[in-house]
Amino acid sequence: MTAVEASPHSFHPTSLREYDVRGTYGTTLTEDDARALGRSFGSIVRRNGGRHVAVGYDGRLSSPPLSAALIEGLNATGCDVTDIGLGPTPMLYFATYHLPADAGIMVTGSHNPPDMNGFKMMLSGGPFFGADIQKLGELAAAADWESGAGSSTVADISEAYVTEVVAAYRSDRQFSVVWDCGNGAAGAVIDEIVRRLPGRHVVLYGEVDGTFPNHHPDPTVPENLRQLASTVRGTGADLGIAFDGDGDRIGIVDNEGQMLFGDQIVLLLARAVLAENCGATIIADVKASQVLFDGIAEAGGEPLMFKTGHSLIKAKMAELKSPLAGEMSGHIFFADRYYGFDDAPYAGIRFLDMLAEVDESVADLRKGMPQFVNTPELRFDCDDTRKFDVVTEIVARLRADGVRFSDVDGARVMTDDGWWLIRASNTQPVLVARCEASSEDGLARLKALLVDQLEKSGITPPEGL
Repeated sequence: MTAVEASPHSFHPTSLREYDVRGTYGTTLTEDDARALGRSFGSIVRRNGGRHVAVGYDGRLSSPPLSAALIEGLNATGCDVTDIGLGPTPMLYFATYHLPADAGIMVTGSHNPPDMNGFKMMLSGGPFFGADIQKLGELAAAADWESGAGSSTVADISEAYVTEVVAAYRSDRQFSVVWDCGNGAAGAVIDEIVRRLPGRHVVLYGEVDGTFPNHHPDPTVPENLRQLASTVRGTGADLGIAFDGDGDRIGIVDNEGQMLFGDQIVLLLARAVLAENCGATIIADVKASQVLFDGIAEAGGEPLMFKTGHSLIKAKMAELKSPLAGEMSGHIFFADRYYGFDDAPYAGIRFLDMLAEVDESVADLRKGMPQFVNTPELRFDCDDTRKFDVVTEIVARLRADGVRFSDVDGARVMTDDGWWLIRASNTQPVLVARCEASSEDGLARLKALLVDQLEKSGITPPEGL
């Protein structure tokens, strides 16, 4: 390969995030950034005693050129790259175990708009985030890079990945399922996955198209599930399964076309996992309903409320040897019979495997859960330099007033009515709020408490409060 000049590089100040690297292609994220990131990450891999890096990319139009520049940078540090090409992020995670590789990088913009892109990384089988990502910028600014002449090979691991995902379905029961890929990267493998499953399957928007011409690939937004719900009802399907842009987050609609929230999906999966792992710790993020935490305990598990963030949860799972974890956002992590990373196609198969063991429909399962009233996740603008201070101020007032709350991630306040939450996003200049109560009157009281705290910190409450 041709030598690459080692001159210092500065990333855009907004691109190095808590869990990944992200920016707008052509402005805050360019091929030069990808090349420098490859050199910084490759240097860390080399200094960690590794050499082999797996690289994959999603269906965005900018992903192939960013991937090529990234590989160039990795090779310049002496890292050998296996390029697995187009596919969902979990297939890249899988590649690091299957090949195996010392590290992995996925070029993906996840569920963000088409003009955005970025990089998700893992090292030595674990997530790469937080201070590690900031280290990439420090190495680039100093051009503190290893040098070498690494190789680059192309490998198709989709057959191995599909085989392992489908093997999670242990029944011969036939379901009718509608799968919505949203023109995202999951479409690269979902046709082959459903071909190997019993039953009747319809795939929507399976063609990978980085312009996302049909709907935005974020399955946590009800509007994005409208066509899926309509098709489920129109075909009499048992359920619908949707994916985000890079296939690491899942959405589900039941046989009546009603959306299941992330915590409801986790509870149904937790019951099945705990039937074979009684007493195990099941992790969910701080935004999840109390119904989930109570349900885990009722099923014989140990519920743990933890910080929001897929990298944080993966690390906590490994520490506690937890078989299952999940977030409201649809990241679901299986270490039970799997590797502990967030994989939406795999989670979809495990959901079908769970469903095969019960006599109820998905709608019946949803209706059988305790019913609470709640707000959606409310995200509202707050400057990056102010958002954490607002939460700190609220926590201080709550503590001074003797209020019962958890500060595991922001403040989750418990009252006789239910709970309310305020936290600062780690990835955007926003505050995040949510309330849940057993009655509409109780919800109104919780909202009033939250509004009062926001106003005391000079923050205008968002619509919905």
